[in-house]
Amino acid sequence: MATAEDDIVERAQRRFTRTIEWERDQRARFQDDIRFLFGDPDNNYQWPDQVRYNRQIDGRPMLTINKTHQHWLMVVNDGKQNKPSAKVHPVGNGATYESAQVFEGIIRHIEYISNAQTAYDRASEFQVGGGIGYWRILTEYTDDNGFDQEIFIRQVPDPLAVAMDPDIKELDGSDAKFAFIFDEMLKDEFLRKYPDSAGSENGAFTGDMRGWVQKDHIRIAEYYELDESKEYMFAITQEDGSTVFKRESEFTKAQARLLKKAPDVKRRRVKKNQVNWYLIAGNAVIDQKQWAGKYIPIVRCVGEEVVIDGKLERKGLVRYMKDAQRMYNYNSSSQVEFVALQSKTPYVGPVEAFEGLENYWSTANRDNHSFLPYNGTDEQGQPVQAPNRQQPPSSAPGFMEGAQMAANEMMMTSGQYEAQFGQKSNERSGVAIDERQRQGDKATYHFIDGMAKAIRFTGKQLIDLIPKIYDTERIIRILGEDGEEETVQINPQQKEAMVQRRNVLTGQIEKIFNPNVGTFDVVADVGPNYDTKREEAFNATKEILIGNPQLVQVIGDLLFKSADFPLAQEMAERLQNWIPPQILNGGPTPEMQQMQQQLQGAMELIKGLQQKLNDKEQELQIKQKATDIANLNHLGVRLDKENTTNIAAYKAETERMDKLKDFMGEAALRPIIKDLLFEILNGPDLMIGNQPGESTGADAYQMGLLAEQNGSVQM
Repeated sequence: MATAEDDIVERAQRRFTRTIEWERDQRARFQDDIRFLFGDPDNNYQWPDQVRYNRQIDGRPMLTINKTHQHWLMVVNDGKQNKPSAKVHPVGNGATYESAQVFEGIIRHIEYISNAQTAYDRASEFQVGGGIGYWRILTEYTDDNGFDQEIFIRQVPDPLAVAMDPDIKELDGSDAKFAFIFDEMLKDEFLRKYPDSAGSENGAFTGDMRGWVQKDHIRIAEYYELDESKEYMFAITQEDGSTVFKRESEFTKAQARLLKKAPDVKRRRVKKNQVNWYLIAGNAVIDQKQWAGKYIPIVRCVGEEVVIDGKLERKGLVRYMKDAQRMYNYNSSSQVEFVALQSKTPYVGPVEAFEGLENYWSTANRDNHSFLPYNGTDEQGQPVQAPNRQQPPSSAPGFMEGAQMAANEMMMTSGQYEAQFGQKSNERSGVAIDERQRQGDKATYHFIDGMAKAIRFTGKQLIDLIPKIYDTERIIRILGEDGEEETVQINPQQKEAMVQRRNVLTGQIEKIFNPNVGTFDVVADVGPNYDTKREEAFNATKEILIGNPQLVQVIGDLLFKSADFPLAQEMAERLQNWIPPQILNGGPTPEMQQMQQQLQGAMELIKGLQQKLNDKEQELQIKQKATDIANLNHLGVRLDKENTTNIAAYKAETERMDKLKDFMGEAALRPIIKDLLFEILNGPDLMIGNQPGESTGADAYQMGLLAEQNGSVQM
């Protein structure tokens, strides 16, 4: 009786055989294209086997002038300089621009820790060379002592080790139902590596199961299989009135049952994709698990792919250049052969001229004789013509023209001409040169476009994986476009997608991110990398400052921030100290403006209260003075007209000093008050009319009164 494991193995082997049969011809051509691409004078890969064999037997020259490799490098290196990058855009369901930026930062961090650039470059090289390249996405535990996982992007060194669903319609393979990554392993090595596997016990590695088991080798395959089913998606209204969409699998069975019965909850059936992973050896499943994502985590990067008459055609740049390259090699070899097979330039003359002197003339083309004697007359005494040298061998114009024609045809098939290789052309202006460069890029842009589609699909997979892998509270690092690192706290229980708050201890702004909130889309941005953009920004800013030196105190720090020479960042930091704060900070924020308005209102209120307090104090002082005068009159002290006039004068002076206090300040009034007190002490008594220099008890009272009126001035 067949078990579930037997069904998996049988289905996997059947699908594998079908996929290999579908790609058989293209796999052979892919291998031939890559061999041709890396042909050189030692391996002679660019010469057909039969031609190479015949020339080796005959001892004829076989030159390999590999111009195809240079055309390939032009496309590959251009792609490295203009590497597409994943850009995340918020779509809805609570997504925000800030949360999309955090997703981008996490993706850049994953690429950094994975050294994903190597995987992308490797796939691009195979894409342009043979028509297809791959990379894969994996998850691994960050620590042996925990359960936190990280996402990694890994390269696939051999594209022929991947077999993917032949029924896919999408170029990036996002609709694939199954895929394999396989290898052939020695039986002894397998049993040593997997001693506890079921296959080593039940004879799973005997017989020939569609080529999975051979005499000494066993096929080991990672098999991804997509299991499609249906589930409900619910539209749930939250307390704040917003609506969120959640799938049935996000709830417990009891919660899902209640939601299905609720009359006011909208629901509909949607696809549920579950990817299962199996490790198959021979006819045994030796390991299995569920993959967290909803896509098969293998990304294909395609050059050109089309189905013609029911047969697959897949190719890169090399396939189109093969004939022109072979013709170039043939003409170059024939040109050398034509010249090499000609003897050295001989001397021609009558036999009588060389008779008896053969030793000289037989070595004339090898030895550097100081003279070459010859017989001037024959036996009858008749003069003999002196020997003369024939014209040297010339090259064959036909072979030279053939080689030139082949070089031109290689440029025609690749779309890359002399200007792309740095050779001088008729273009003189920068616009004309750029236009010629763009023409070459247009001819090969489909390779960049294929890479962009693969990067976009990678971003979609990561957006799907991140909420499932980062499902616990933790602090992770993210990378900005400029390579600057910052930390983000993951909180899967947070209602909002993104929250920023200030740490009361450090004063820094902390970002708290919930990757489960929101719906996002991914696009691929194709253009120069950040280093190229930074160099362009430096040159542009420098040109602006040359024409407008006064702008140094406005954008001078930005010039040095975009530079990459030593101490540039230190220069930028120092220059910031010379830039006005309103320019550096962009002016006050709305919150700061509101605080300033509130502070200004509070100052006006305090000023009004202070004025009321001063008025009240003056009123009390006048009342106190009237009471004092009344008390003096009660004691029999009479003020004469002169004293009354003096009191009025001092009162006016005091009021003037009180008004000046608000403008001049107490420090400026102190010398004036000292002089006034000196006059009081040395003048006639204000109350009883004593003579100068005579002190009375009223002096102390008057001094205290003046000091009190002038705000308790200290001398």
